[in-house]
Amino acid sequence: MVNVLDELKARGLIKDFSNEDEVRELLNTKQTIYCGFDPSASSMHVGNFVMISMLMRLQRAGHKIIAIVGGATGMIGDPSGKSKERNLQGVETLKANTECIKKQLERFIDLSDPEKGMIINNYEWFGAMSVLDFLRDYGKFFPVNYMLSKDIVASRLQSGVSFTEFSYMILQSVDFLKLHQNFGCSMQIGGGDQWGNLTSGLELIRKIEGQEAKVGCFTVPLLLDQNGKKFGKSEGGALYLDANLVSPYKIYQYFINVSDDDAARYLKVFSFKSLEEIAAITKEHYDNLGARIAQKALAYEIVSLIHGEAKAEECKKMSEVLFSNDIKSLSKENIVELFGDLEVVQPKGLLLEDMLIAIHAASSKREAREFINGNSVAINGEKVTDLAHVVDDKDALFGEYVVIKRGKKNYYLVKFN
Repeated sequence: MVNVLDELKARGLIKDFSNEDEVRELLNTKQTIYCGFDPSASSMHVGNFVMISMLMRLQRAGHKIIAIVGGATGMIGDPSGKSKERNLQGVETLKANTECIKKQLERFIDLSDPEKGMIINNYEWFGAMSVLDFLRDYGKFFPVNYMLSKDIVASRLQSGVSFTEFSYMILQSVDFLKLHQNFGCSMQIGGGDQWGNLTSGLELIRKIEGQEAKVGCFTVPLLLDQNGKKFGKSEGGALYLDANLVSPYKIYQYFINVSDDDAARYLKVFSFKSLEEIAAITKEHYDNLGARIAQKALAYEIVSLIHGEAKAEECKKMSEVLFSNDIKSLSKENIVELFGDLEVVQPKGLLLEDMLIAIHAASSKREAREFINGNSVAINGEKVTDLAHVVDDKDALFGEYVVIKRGKKNYYLVKFN
């Protein structure tokens, strides 16, 4: 099998190794590799997709991968990268979240054969474990001074860290040990802020199984945009993978709007195209700045991976429709997906100038008339300059929606009451 390590490095997907030579040697043959996902919400987001796509790459390279859903660790909360204590979630909420995360992972991991991939809930081994067993069997391997030296704990000493979150490192280490003992798992991967947890797992295995145990780990850099903002966050919050929480089009638009340099970088991280193909796209992009070639390729592929190619085609069409103002060609579902967040309920029969004031597209009648006379107002993609225009049933798409545009980028979705 081809060792995937050099390609991962070339894509900028590796931050730290436990030992690069040892990891390289392990990856020369089929390994069992795991990554954990805590059910802190009912859906993962595009930031989590960095690790999901990493598992997909490793599986496609011939390795067996295990995704751990933290039904147990989720009850505690990982302090990594957090400046304050997490709010603990109720048991029923965690159970529901765990099931949702499991179903999402099933979309991306090949589970056709247990030798290819597995999804496991770590509550399987922690659920029946007593506090005394936990402390006696595992706690004794973690000196307090050792735990305090880890960045994930040290960074919280000033603001405070509870014993609950302090113990998270041990729980994640036990995950690695259990997977090593029960499934021959030899490698763990995680985000850059997980380094302390990953190395603690390695050391626990070696203390219990012997120093000769062939295990390794590496982390993936946390992605930031060019402004240092955490990747995958929009102004409205996290970009969730659940289409009921965040529309595929919103994800598409997020990537369409990233900077040129971020687009080139993100292509290496997310795209399953070869590095040669990505280099060609990037060259064409910089040779034609303004055409957003890299952004379009990136947005299309990410939506394809998360929601399927048919949805990516739909998002591409919606984006083109917005550019051409061909609003009437959209389906009702497309209109809701594109403008649903902007919906305002208004009565039919208002003069256009009064409608502009009602939906806060203008602050006064005088301003509204200026917009209309200045050719700055469109209804369903068509310019309207008639001050006597009445917004009523003749303007309603599918009998209920009117898309009003003021200026180049200000959209409003009117729904008649």
